[in-house]
Amino acid sequence: MIISASYRTDIPAFYGDWFRSRLDAGYCLVENPYSGQPYRVSLRREDVEGFVFWTKNTGPFLPHLAELRRRGYPFLVLYSIKGYPRALERAVVDTHRAVEHMKHLATEYGPRVPVWRYDPIVFSSVTTADFHRRNFERLARALEGISDEVTTSFVNIYQKSRRNLDAAARADGFRWFDPADEVKLALVKDLLEIARACRMQLSICAQRQYLIPGAADAHCVDAVRLSDVAGQDIAARIKGHRDGCSCFASRDIGAYDSCVHGCVYCYAVQRPDAARQQYRRHDPSGEFLIEKHNAETRSLRATDELV
Repeated sequence: MIISASYRTDIPAFYGDWFRSRLDAGYCLVENPYSGQPYRVSLRREDVEGFVFWTKNTGPFLPHLAELRRRGYPFLVLYSIKGYPRALERAVVDTHRAVEHMKHLATEYGPRVPVWRYDPIVFSSVTTADFHRRNFERLARALEGISDEVTTSFVNIYQKSRRNLDAAARADGFRWFDPADEVKLALVKDLLEIARACRMQLSICAQRQYLIPGAADAHCVDAVRLSDVAGQDIAARIKGHRDGCSCFASRDIGAYDSCVHGCVYCYAVQRPDAARQQYRRHDPSGEFLIEKHNAETRSLRATDELV
């Protein structure tokens, strides 16, 4: 079983102590975000083939990664570095520190561990197509020789994303927009050339309509890459978690509405104030990342169910 930690929130940035306590306990409890049903996930070494971490700041998590390595768990770190204006990303670590984190990961754990994510691409009056070309090239040059893959996609405008983007645009005086596919495809072509020049594979995440010759269909949860890190084959089938997703099967242990980076385009946060409340009530020693259950949890503990 591959553990995803987590596309629903940033565990490395904000919940590292909780992760470590659950690793020590050998399991965690997770709420199904659709049914609300709680279930148990084993974190024991004999049950876990590897971890895939999603983050915008791995700095607070570096001691926990060292402990994971000591215990023999293979892992990947998908690091989102975009260098957007603060109007779009309120509290993300600065790009210089993020690049240094990536360099540490590649040096300490090997070049297959860190994967750069320039994701999602947001078009606005402060992040135009030309901004993305210049910004992507600047970051790609800084990460050359550190990451061999960069994953990207264009922001999906869900109702909650539209509401948060609109509120931010009014507050900070910018305009956001969703351009025609021709504009996006032209940008992908240029990003692909930049990535190649910096010895990286450009991969497109869950948006196959933007795959052009030379770009790859992204496997963010990547059993092949994880096998390279582990030094042995990890048998997993492709089982995406949404339409167009080519991830390998995994079990995610995060919770929505709990990341406090304040990125106004985020699909995983419906209301930033709710995310801040969830973060404040978080118990690093709790079985759930965000505790919501009582009777159900006691029953689950008694049955010791493993999913």
